[in-house]
Amino acid sequence: MPKIVVFGATGYTGRLTAEVLTAQGVSPVLAGRDATALAKLAAGLGGAPTAVADVTDPASVRALLDRGDVLVTTVGPFLRYGGPALAAAISAGAHYIDSTGEGPFIRSVFEHDDRARSAGVALLTAFGFDYVPGNLAAGLALREAPGAVRADIGYFMDHPGASAGTRASIAGMLFEPGFALRGGRLVTERSGAHLRSFDVAGTSRTGVSVPGSEHLALPGAHPDLRDIDVYLGLPRPAAHALRAGSPLTAAVAKVPPLKRGFDGALARIVPGSKGGPGAQSRGRTRSWVVAEARDAAGRTSATVTLAGGDPYDFTAAMLAWSARTALDGGLLGTGALGPVAAFGLDALHTAALDAGWTRRTPTRTG
Repeated sequence: MPKIVVFGATGYTGRLTAEVLTAQGVSPVLAGRDATALAKLAAGLGGAPTAVADVTDPASVRALLDRGDVLVTTVGPFLRYGGPALAAAISAGAHYIDSTGEGPFIRSVFEHDDRARSAGVALLTAFGFDYVPGNLAAGLALREAPGAVRADIGYFMDHPGASAGTRASIAGMLFEPGFALRGGRLVTERSGAHLRSFDVAGTSRTGVSVPGSEHLALPGAHPDLRDIDVYLGLPRPAAHALRAGSPLTAAVAKVPPLKRGFDGALARIVPGSKGGPGAQSRGRTRSWVVAEARDAAGRTSATVTLAGGDPYDFTAAMLAWSARTALDGGLLGTGALGPVAAFGLDALHTAALDAGWTRRTPTRTG
């Protein structure tokens, strides 16, 4: 009988996801590399089944899965550790869902589209705060602005916490190439190349450009789109510092021995799997995502703002929802899919509302 497997269940995001699934009456297989930690987690969740698997032993990851299963993987940093789970899901004929926010890894998942279609499975990458709400907000804006040729999406947070895994993922991306949609084509572009301001709940906030899943997911449903930018909100000094430093990190990335040295040092300095913010801290976090659709003349024809709480709580809720929906046959296609293509705009919107996010009154001009 098909099952949901949570790989990385004893990590921060994996544990939150397992808790959500259990609260919803689902008993996922809890998978990870530490049998003792798995047994402790399983006991706390009422006796869920467990399985030991480690990315350093790809066969152990493949052994987790049978055809028709759903694999939810939170094992990161994904550029370092994500490959075995992706390969295992395709090989097994299992649907794949991950929590990455790492643009280069997202791009690599989309490059497996043909293999996934041949296997009859769906690949859903970055299915959390990075980058579901941006896809949703942009999808809503583009539905209200048919023929729009440009989309700008910004992510913003107040009082955010960060897990060790998130910090390790950010460090691992410093010397990786970014990308953007330009003239209808996906092109390599360094992260931090652009800054812009967004109106967020009546306040002007600065974002710095980053690679996201929107660049890869939105054009399939909106072929008129020519340009897409995704921005991460940062304090203005930090945003300017990131833009100023991006040419240097891009130069390092072009020298393989130097890049390997920096990557190795960062892996030692910023380890993952060391916990994250507690429930009280997460309760203070507020998040917003703004999407603007523009016409060929550069006029903003629709703006959608979504508001919610903590990114980790949202990620756990969306991973759990997508896994349950996929297991129940609710996917709309196979291959590497964005959130809207996977489930439909209205179903995704309902899931986000159920996860505590709301839509602010949109601004329409033009």
